[in-house]
Amino acid sequence: MRIPATTSNLGPGFDCLGVALQIYNFVTIRRALETSGDWMVRQAARLFFKTIGEEPFSFSCNVEGDVPRSRGLGSSVTLRLGVLHALNEFFERPLRREQIVGLCAELEGHPDNAAPAEFGGFVVARRNRQQKFPVDPQLSFVLLIPPFEVKTAEAREILPNEISRQAAVESCGNACAITAAFASRNYEQLRGVLSDHLHQPFRAKFVPFLDRVLRAGEEAGALGGFLSGSGSTIACLTLRAPEQVAAAMRGASDLASAETRIVRADNHGARVVITLVTSDGSVA
Repeated sequence: MRIPATTSNLGPGFDCLGVALQIYNFVTIRRALETSGDWMVRQAARLFFKTIGEEPFSFSCNVEGDVPRSRGLGSSVTLRLGVLHALNEFFERPLRREQIVGLCAELEGHPDNAAPAEFGGFVVARRNRQQKFPVDPQLSFVLLIPPFEVKTAEAREILPNEISRQAAVESCGNACAITAAFASRNYEQLRGVLSDHLHQPFRAKFVPFLDRVLRAGEEAGALGGFLSGSGSTIACLTLRAPEQVAAAMRGASDLASAETRIVRADNHGARVVITLVTSDGSVA
């Protein structure tokens, strides 16, 4: 299975907005004497077998690709969704895509990464419903990927239980404006609406250079930017000069080892990749 990375929240769209990106992990499973893989592999497998009512079988799981772990780019979804899809192929697809993304969202605890990884594009996800909008390739996603991880559980624990009504209204309005911009493909309307009061001000503790990197990206021509997922990756959106935006973001971070990537949205989502194996076990 080829599963794309995702950037979620897009600032104020906490737990409900996400975009699939052209960065991929490849998940392969094979029958084996015992199941290999971390706890997420086993957890996904248990839920799949329980859902379809079949006896579990042991398998090995191999993950390769370019999605960095614990950087706010949906690495856990690439693994969980890859396992669910691969097992579904073994049983000749008893589950529909909508069911698979529902299982993945259940495992994740929220759908904002699972839905775009499954369907591609920009996705508004809530409970068991998703609305997808293709993203024009003219829009570039400039990613600053720091050399450190941010654990999702810790990033959630730091969030407050309450915020002011004014902050909630502003964040809600911005999330609606983001959705309208992507739905209409009028990306210039993203200027000034990526700010957030729900999670970014609190998660800045883990990424202390967040604000200055966002300012630098905007000054270099970006439409705006946000903390990707729970971090540590910072994303800026731009219609022009992505290399200039990337250089400005990296310079503002003061991290010589930070990586920058310029990518576009993936409008297809999860895909089955057929690999031919010869009689001697080599890949054709």
